Amino acid sequence: MDELSSLLLLIISGLILRFSLTLTGQSWAKSHAQTVLFMVLPVITYVITKTISGNIALSLGMIGALSIVRFRHPVKSALELIMYFNLITIGIATSVRTKWAIQLVLTTVIILFAVKYFQKISKKNGKSFYSMSFNEGVAINTMEILSSEQIELVENSEFLSNLINDKTTNEFVYRLSFENVTQVNDFKKKIEGLQNIKKINIDIV
Repeated sequence: MDELSSLLLLIISGLILRFSLTLTGQSWAKSHAQTVLFMVLPVITYVITKTISGNIALSLGMIGALSIVRFRHPVKSALELIMYFNLITIGIATSVRTKWAIQLVLTTVIILFAVKYFQKISKKNGKSFYSMSFNEGVAINTMEILSSEQIELVENSEFLSNLINDKTTNEFVYRLSFENVTQVNDFKKKIEGLQNIKKINIDIV
């Protein structure tokens, strides 16, 4: 029971720090990768500490393993790096005490699905639990709209990621990002009837 309380405290603490950063204007913490990272990383550190405590040889081995992943393997996403750390920790924890490995796996899976679930609930209420980022190496679907007039429907969309207003040509360029193809197609249907749209570019990944 004490271990479960510790895990819950770690997850809640990570979320508190994440929301504190977003409330103080640090938008980088809003992405999906960072949201998961803030909850998973404290748990990984907790399991590592429990696993290697009192074992100097294992401690040095763990440091070496994590260093190789961090400095020898090129990663594009913070979440990708954390998952590599996670897998290494699971392997080492299993060799020492299986219970810690099982707890880490279950906690990670629960966090991943919980974040996805809360995002769906938030979208139904017209909000977003996290935002998508172009800078984390995550493949996302994009749409670029060129319009001769301002489009309120697009500007109020939750998918809008970038807006450019060219004063010289009086044109508006909207860039939107989507998690899946269904969202792209649904949004395209909404704007197809607008006559002021000059061009629509869609990039499906």
